[in-house]
Amino acid sequence: MKKLSASKKLEIRFSEVDSMNIVWHGSYPLYFEDAREAFGKEYGLGYMTIFSNGYYAPLVELSFKYKKPLLYEMKPMIKITYIPTESAKIVFDYEIRDEKDDSILATGRSVQVFMDKDYQLVWNNPEFYSNWKEKWAVL
Repeated sequence: MKKLSASKKLEIRFSEVDSMNIVWHGSYPLYFEDAREAFGKEYGLGYMTIFSNGYYAPLVELSFKYKKPLLYEMKPMIKITYIPTESAKIVFDYEIRDEKDDSILATGRSVQVFMDKDYQLVWNNPEFYSNWKEKWAVL
């Protein structure tokens, strides 16, 4: 199956590091969120697209693995890759790489499901999402 990816440069801010100059673990979900927004803009699967079609897409799984520390003033690149699935969910893998030597700093995965506007879990792919999968040949 075809894989879709997007990338975004991150800037580590002072407010994101601890007293050891290392990025606080709570910042990683925000970096992943930035990557999901970049992916949505590039491929037409943003939160407002999902919402305007009558759905929410809450996170139900989020994991990350630290490989090397992210430090203040680094400008690493985050890459997000869509993982095709037949299920009614959106799965992404993430890699954060050091701009200097391209080494992997962290990896992660997220899973989102669909809920209707009454907050009920949707078991089948919404029509707009099936159409999106067909458009990008990720069925």
